[in-house]
Amino acid sequence: MGVAGASMLPASLKATDLQSGSELVTRDLGKTGLKVPVISLGAGGSNSPQFIKAVYEAGIKLFFSATYYGEGNNEKMLGDALKGIPRDSFLVGTAALPRGVDNANGLYTKESTYDSLIKTVENSLTRFAMDHMDILLLPFAAKRESVFFEPLLRAMEDLKKQGKTRFIGIASHSLADEALIAAADTKIYDLAMISYNFKEENNQKLEDAIVYAGKAGLGILAMKTQAGSYWDKERKEPINSQATLRWVLKNPYVSSVVSGMAQFEELQQNIALMKNLKYTEQDRKDLRLTLQADPAGLYCRQCLECVPQCPHHLDIPTLMRSYMYAYGYKNFGQAKAAMQKVDLSAKPCNLCESCQVHCTAGFDVQYKVRDIARLKDVPSDFLMA
Repeated sequence: MGVAGASMLPASLKATDLQSGSELVTRDLGKTGLKVPVISLGAGGSNSPQFIKAVYEAGIKLFFSATYYGEGNNEKMLGDALKGIPRDSFLVGTAALPRGVDNANGLYTKESTYDSLIKTVENSLTRFAMDHMDILLLPFAAKRESVFFEPLLRAMEDLKKQGKTRFIGIASHSLADEALIAAADTKIYDLAMISYNFKEENNQKLEDAIVYAGKAGLGILAMKTQAGSYWDKERKEPINSQATLRWVLKNPYVSSVVSGMAQFEELQQNIALMKNLKYTEQDRKDLRLTLQADPAGLYCRQCLECVPQCPHHLDIPTLMRSYMYAYGYKNFGQAKAAMQKVDLSAKPCNLCESCQVHCTAGFDVQYKVRDIARLKDVPSDFLMA
């Protein structure tokens, strides 16, 4: 399959804009041979097959889910929405979560076995009701040793050889610079999805890693581009979403932004954005990049520097990501799913009179942990209702 399969897609990613009749902007996805729209759909926040079809009709025909979105129900919804549409007219991908992920340290463990990942992917295909997917991602591959973790690397390579996926890659919320370089160095992975947004304005290590991976032929997808969507917990100060996307797409090595659209208004805005990708000085001002102090906002860079500082070894990065899902994206189901394996039974933040963790983003860690920890006791079916 692989690159040869790209020839089956002569029109799939060159659909016209329903409003203007102009073609959507596309970029090469590394060395895969595919051209993909500069904005694709992250379906995790959507539960509407009708919306998925509207996205397809608008010309955005690259869709992503994950095994942990809605405990697999999001994959089923996406598969149902695409049922009946010619299989060679769209691309679908998912992130298959292995067992035993040590999120706090960016590592896999002895529970992260070859067989368990193979089974996870086979279950995904069953939910999609497809015999193969186009892109398979290994999530939470952060540190170099994780990217090279032999059982999972071998499983991903075999899944591609078996035709269960056309292309393989990693997805990393943290240590994206290290993960990108490692993924390129494997000579096995085709692409990488990384957290990338304007909060990385002065991160030269990450920019250098993107250039390194891009020149090596790795396709690069950007997620978390909205950096929490709001500056504040109360959602009174929205971040300029158009400016955030233009900031990301000014990097020519980014093939596509995986946008978590869930409303028709967001779809229309993203279609319109593709007509004007020029990043301006006003965009910089809107993103508050002209200020001397970096506003904290809701976005956690997942730098992992907080983990060794906590005397109770709390998985603070995951809790901060959950906090953003809840208050920035108002996706409480995803917030709870993210923190599901974090042990909060002893209420660790109540054991310290003052927090010893110094957050590089300036977060009040103890306050945020105590706040989001309340979600742990809310039934999941209530959040999904």
